[in-house]
Amino acid sequence: MFLIDLVVGARPNFMKAAPVFEALRMRRPDWRVRLIHTGQHYDERMSELFFRQLSMPKPDVNLGIGSASQGIQTARIMVALEKWFTRDRPNLVFVFGDVNSTLAGSLIASEMQIPLAHVEAGLRSFDRTMPEEVNRVLTDAVSDWLFTTEPDAEVNLRREGIAPERICFVGNTMIDTLLKHLPHALALHMPDRYEVIPKRYAVVTLHRPGNVDDPSVLQRILRGLTEIASEIPLLFPVHPRTRQRLEGLVISNSNLRFFEPMGYLEFIGLMASAAVVLTDSGGIQEETTILGVPCVTLRGNTERPITVKAGTNILVGDDPQRMVAEALRALNGKGKEPQMILEKWDGKAASRIVDCIESHMQ
Repeated sequence: MFLIDLVVGARPNFMKAAPVFEALRMRRPDWRVRLIHTGQHYDERMSELFFRQLSMPKPDVNLGIGSASQGIQTARIMVALEKWFTRDRPNLVFVFGDVNSTLAGSLIASEMQIPLAHVEAGLRSFDRTMPEEVNRVLTDAVSDWLFTTEPDAEVNLRREGIAPERICFVGNTMIDTLLKHLPHALALHMPDRYEVIPKRYAVVTLHRPGNVDDPSVLQRILRGLTEIASEIPLLFPVHPRTRQRLEGLVISNSNLRFFEPMGYLEFIGLMASAAVVLTDSGGIQEETTILGVPCVTLRGNTERPITVKAGTNILVGDDPQRMVAEALRALNGKGKEPQMILEKWDGKAASRIVDCIESHMQ
């Protein structure tokens, strides 16, 4: 039987993989689809809860890798995956996005000469100081099938010497997940739960090492967030990495409200009714564009430029003045709005991926 392994390991992977898993299972019941969770994210709210909310079955394999430095974590995942691939060799391996599990899965599949598919290929920030950028470039270099979310991604891949027949523009599987689950998320009435008024509060997420590991950068960002919280409630579900960095810091504004990480549906429901979202996440830049919510990205670059060109996203780096100015613009109804409907961001990307695989197998 044709065996496909989907390797996931961190929260962003789950939203990208869920529609692919579902499409493969529905369209090709004659294929065996195995879900391998590396355990890169091991917190219950960051992992198991997402599987339940996205209607994904319990992973067939959970490697239980846990937290470590990038090098150690990637190496541990590679060792564990090699054992599983040797025991029951797949015909095709899927990896998603740009996390350490993505790189580990791509390298071991390539070394074992197992065909490799990368979902969300070709995105580039052109900033090699970002670990995710290195993961993206290396994964694309060894992938056999490169599934892209936007036209610029193919331009990037062609520039790097990737043969055009290996590239397939399918759209964005994260948007497949968003569109499928948005009605349920809205039905949770999240603003009521947090006692805030729709379009009169902000949401913030923060987790990238460049923002949270450098105390001076983190202090600048917190200064901006505190000023914004003087105008509107600012709801901050705190990533475990960020929580460690915040320990011991004095936050003087009670309107800046910290919470444990949320489930996928709860967070989408909260974000959809926000006046503005402040983030350093790549996926949230895409989700806010589809939701029509102004997004202030706390980075100087983005691997998702289409969200700036056509969507609601604006880059401000770690400049607190720009951060505050853009947030208040959004609060006053002058935030950036989507400029166009993005091609193939229509909830059907996973189906196109299956189409592409089937066409190559004929």
